[in-house]
Amino acid sequence: MLWSASPGPVFAAPGAGVIIVGGDRDYPPYEFIDKYGHPAGFNVDLTKAIAEVMGMKVEFRLGGWSEMLDALKAGKVDILEGMSYSADRAKWVDFSPPHSIVSHALFGRRDSPPISSLEQLRGKKVIVHRSGIMNEYLAAHGFARNLVLTDTPADALRLLASGQDDYAVVAILPATYIIRENRLSNLVPVLNNVAIQRYGYAVRKGNAELLARFSEGLAILKKTGQFDAIHNKWLGVLEPQKFPWKMLLKYGAIVVVPLLLVLGSTVFWSRSLQRQVAQRTESLAKAVDELQLNQQQLLQADKMAALGILVSGVAHEINNPNGLILLDIPILRSAYADAVPILEERFREEGDFMLGGISYSRMRDEIPKILDEMQEGAKRIKRIVSDLKDFARRDDATGKERLELNDIVRTAIRLVEPSIRKATAHFTAEYAESLPSIVGNAQRIEQVIVNLIINACQALPDRERRIVVSTTFAPDSGTAIFRVRDEGVGIAPEHLSRLTDPFFTTKRDSGGTGLGLSVSAGIVKEHGGSLVFESQPGKGTVVTLTLPVIMEGNAV
Repeated sequence: MLWSASPGPVFAAPGAGVIIVGGDRDYPPYEFIDKYGHPAGFNVDLTKAIAEVMGMKVEFRLGGWSEMLDALKAGKVDILEGMSYSADRAKWVDFSPPHSIVSHALFGRRDSPPISSLEQLRGKKVIVHRSGIMNEYLAAHGFARNLVLTDTPADALRLLASGQDDYAVVAILPATYIIRENRLSNLVPVLNNVAIQRYGYAVRKGNAELLARFSEGLAILKKTGQFDAIHNKWLGVLEPQKFPWKMLLKYGAIVVVPLLLVLGSTVFWSRSLQRQVAQRTESLAKAVDELQLNQQQLLQADKMAALGILVSGVAHEINNPNGLILLDIPILRSAYADAVPILEERFREEGDFMLGGISYSRMRDEIPKILDEMQEGAKRIKRIVSDLKDFARRDDATGKERLELNDIVRTAIRLVEPSIRKATAHFTAEYAESLPSIVGNAQRIEQVIVNLIINACQALPDRERRIVVSTTFAPDSGTAIFRVRDEGVGIAPEHLSRLTDPFFTTKRDSGGTGLGLSVSAGIVKEHGGSLVFESQPGKGTVVTLTLPVIMEGNAV
């Protein structure tokens, strides 16, 4: 591949088979002349990669932007590697699918008056890049008399930083790069997303063959991952950082691997303990005493096994972006409501038009629904995260309070909803009306219900089998009843009496420890309730949890 570069444009007749690629000499990080006098930037590396994968020879010509536009019109360059789309430009050039989306912002000095909309720029001096997309955009919106034109975006920002004029409109990533490299520390963005433009390759109208070759190369790079590597090299370091999931997984593995080793050691230890118990039954009383002394630790360990040791940290990280979503959706809803009269007027005058790739006649009905779904989804995330944090929080207090069993069951179902969806397509929850309150510790009762539902899910051989949970009130016994009925594989009769024994499990091969039902039975007994199992092998299991209710006149 060949290229040339100079402070100004250099035009040469294309050699045999050589494609002349034009670009802006001062539009970092997209395209610019580096300190060695070579073309550099995201667009340049992307073009080199496309040329290599498509077997093309390219020669670069970087110069002033307005001169590059004239060179394309005159046929002195074959293609521009970065050009923002507009309807006016589309009259004389053809565009490839965009390789970038460029957002523009309004910049001011730190002491500049705040700006909340473009209308407030009336009468202000606004600096823009000559012949750039924002020069065209602002002029088309009635700001032509306000504009101060410069040869490059860097010139615009330096002029603003020196104290001249009022504001400058520059693409966010180039502005970030220029401000950092030139240490223009007195400049700040005062209005984000002034305009968002599609940015890609452009050829003169009718040069479809050349455009198709570049479009095909771009598609190949996106499929192979080369596009992402080039994007991350030039643009990723300047874009707002996303949540570091890879780092989270990395450090999560550091925690999980030792945890698995500990669990493996625990299983080995439990098997050894079972053999010792069989040989030394006289020590059972001492083992029970030790189990009671360590019950608080077992409760916490059991919760962490079901929920995951990283829940609290992950919940916090999820809440931060989710909170932004909940704050931004009302703003989007308000902005859309303000835009509706304008869109409707255009619809009446011009007929149907495309909005976001979909016809406006459809989008005007879909956008409110989409916003509602987004807000409801974000609220649901917030509820689930809150439930997870409450369930994972260590419960050192033993105090009891007045509780509603239906509320506890609903919270438990939300916690295990992914397990339910994976296990069955037929899950039903039935809640008794006017169910009397109970007295107890909400987190401990919730832990019991979570264990029972998870056990029901694990018993199902396929997703067509059912799980039904229900609550009822038994006036004769003064108890609230929670019942789980599954259509699973059932439990062998010889195992029914041992289900709540410590370390007894029929799921040893799949990682069961035999502590879940043992701990649950202890919690139920502590609350004055009972846990009853009924099962037929091959037909399913019914588990009934009963807890005493607060009768009228009784104090909590």
